[in-house]
Amino acid sequence: MTVRSLRDRLRHGFDVSVAETGFQDIHDRAELTVALVASDGRLAESLANEIDRFVVESGKALVTESRRDWV
Repeated sequence: MTVRSLRDRLRHGFDVSVAETGFQDIHDRAELTVALVASDGRLAESLANEIDRFVVESGKALVTESRRDWV
């Protein structure tokens, strides 16, 4: 799975915004940022967990760090 493919699957599968925000010049590494809007914090947390699980279970990416910022 390419970065573009993963980005597109996240966008369409979870209706979130996704951007490649780092390491664009490194062939085997990428940083993706996902932004989402939800009606309450529990829903946002649940969706973020689903997204994390999807990426890990795809088996095509090694997640080395995950950070969440809530506004």
